[in-house]
Amino acid sequence: MPKSPPHDDPARLAALYTQLAARVQEHPPELARPLYIADRCCGWATHAACDALGRLARVRVQADALRIGSGLEAGPDLTALLADVAQALRAADCLRGWRDELLDVTAAEECLGVIERAAMRPLGLLTRAVHLNAWTPDGRLWIARRALSKSTDPGMWDTLVGGLVSSQEDLEQALLRECAEEAGLDPAPLAGRSPLRTILRMHRRLPEGYQVEDLLTSTCVLPAGTQPANRDGEVMEIAHVAVSEAVRHIADGEFTVEASLVILEDIMQRRAHGEI
Repeated sequence: MPKSPPHDDPARLAALYTQLAARVQEHPPELARPLYIADRCCGWATHAACDALGRLARVRVQADALRIGSGLEAGPDLTALLADVAQALRAADCLRGWRDELLDVTAAEECLGVIERAAMRPLGLLTRAVHLNAWTPDGRLWIARRALSKSTDPGMWDTLVGGLVSSQEDLEQALLRECAEEAGLDPAPLAGRSPLRTILRMHRRLPEGYQVEDLLTSTCVLPAGTQPANRDGEVMEIAHVAVSEAVRHIADGEFTVEASLVILEDIMQRRAHGEI
């Protein structure tokens, strides 16, 4: 009987990546409406979010759209309205937690304003996530297990570093901040990392709404003797594993889908360039 190819066989890697990439290209949730903020289309509001916001001033719930702040431009009035929107969603129990963190609301690269992070998914607003895929000098992959207290994907394996870009934050600075918080890495061991690049935009249905997210990744080989250590309590374990073991965990569904895509894409790129 012929042996099955190993998990990290190039054809199996490509097939697994294709399968996972297809999983994160879903249609908006049932009954979701296109969201317009300041007359720019920028998201997909869930049915529950539309119900929660129908009584707010300067919010119109239409049969085919949710419109927030029509006629307004970016500025204090729109900022105040978006803060009211987040509070109304919170009062209606539409949010998963409350982070006290503001993210940019964008439409076609234009920043319209800011809103509480927890409101992004119920409104289907675009977020940007930066990831660091880190390697040991002998070709093993650093990975991190998410804390059980995390509201999404608790206890699952993840890239060594990953997080959302905050309001008005430079992408490279966002990654350096996350590296310090999640892995205790200062800029020095990261000096040789690759520039951030976008590998895909996810569209995924979640219980609280719709995840529209750009996945950006940077990769590096950490110097020998480097030991990442979590500082913010969001990681319960950090380890390094062989490529075959990482791919097996991905195939078994033990990694977040975002991390799976980032890691598989990096493995395929590094193999194509003879780096592992």
